[in-house]
Amino acid sequence: MAVVELQSLSKRFGEAAAVDDLTLTIEHGSLCCLLGPSGCGKTTTLRLVAGFMDPDGGTIRVGGRIVSEPGRSLPPERRRMSMIFQSYALWPHMTIAGNVEYGLKLRRLDRAERERRVAAILDVAHLTELARRYPHELSGGQQQRAALARALVVEPETLLLDEPLSNLDANLREEMRFEIRRLHDTYKYTTIYVTHDQAEAMTTADTIVVMNLGRVEQVGSPEDIYQRPRSEFVARFIGGTNIFRGRRIGGDLVDCGALVLRCGAGEPAAGEETAVSVRLHDIAFVEGDVATGADRQPNEAAARVVRQAYLGSYRDYLVALEDGQQVRVTAPLGVNVPVGGVVRLRFPPEHCRALAS
Repeated sequence: MAVVELQSLSKRFGEAAAVDDLTLTIEHGSLCCLLGPSGCGKTTTLRLVAGFMDPDGGTIRVGGRIVSEPGRSLPPERRRMSMIFQSYALWPHMTIAGNVEYGLKLRRLDRAERERRVAAILDVAHLTELARRYPHELSGGQQQRAALARALVVEPETLLLDEPLSNLDANLREEMRFEIRRLHDTYKYTTIYVTHDQAEAMTTADTIVVMNLGRVEQVGSPEDIYQRPRSEFVARFIGGTNIFRGRRIGGDLVDCGALVLRCGAGEPAAGEETAVSVRLHDIAFVEGDVATGADRQPNEAAARVVRQAYLGSYRDYLVALEDGQQVRVTAPLGVNVPVGGVVRLRFPPEHCRALAS
């Protein structure tokens, strides 16, 4: 059982902590995405798991056995792991079948077993008809599938992927997200996938680990992370959102200046001040005038359109509230308000999420 356990893991480069007291358990057979911006520590964490660098503190266990701790580290070739890098790293002088077979030759498997395994993985990866071609004769997506096949054919306990789709164009990236998920569902290896692309994480992962400054911000399913962010950082990083800051005025009400929000979700910060997240697509344009003064209603505000962009399936608006706060809203194509137009916004309480940090 290849359960991967990171306990109080730390790695420093000079004064900077790339990984800072990180504790995480990745269950056997799951696909876990380490997600975050550049410099958050996700690739360093992956390299520590792979054995390419040693931790300054903490331990790494795989299947219950310690593979890394300060002063003692199992070399990469003895960890029963396969890693796929940003570059495909296919041997240019070998056919695709030869590339896939190479790891089996190193393990001294007999010819019949090598041929059986290569044929099976090429079939699953939809590469059988391309087996005799060389890497330069394949598209980027086909080369990426070949790299995956080469990693999987040796039957690793753990599969590590370091931003494997970053060199592909947008259409191929979308196609390969589903290919990676399909292959994972077929083989069910414990997989750690590093990416800064939230769409990749949402499409492929069983569990997303959002990282920031070498620490874990939040762990959960894609739906948990998107629908129930616990911090401003997670809310901003996963999906488009507006962050309002205000003063709690009793119960679930937050005074944000030109806008009072009743928060139907989340937990506010412990103090008087708190932040509130509202997704772009959850804000509605509604008809009628906005009440003012004592008659002002929570979760409604008047705004003036600053910018409008047509994006094919929807319109993206930037609007300014009466106190100058700017809000982004996505609306159906039928909502077509020109720049300078005045609109009434509705912020449904169930979609207003108070944030604890």
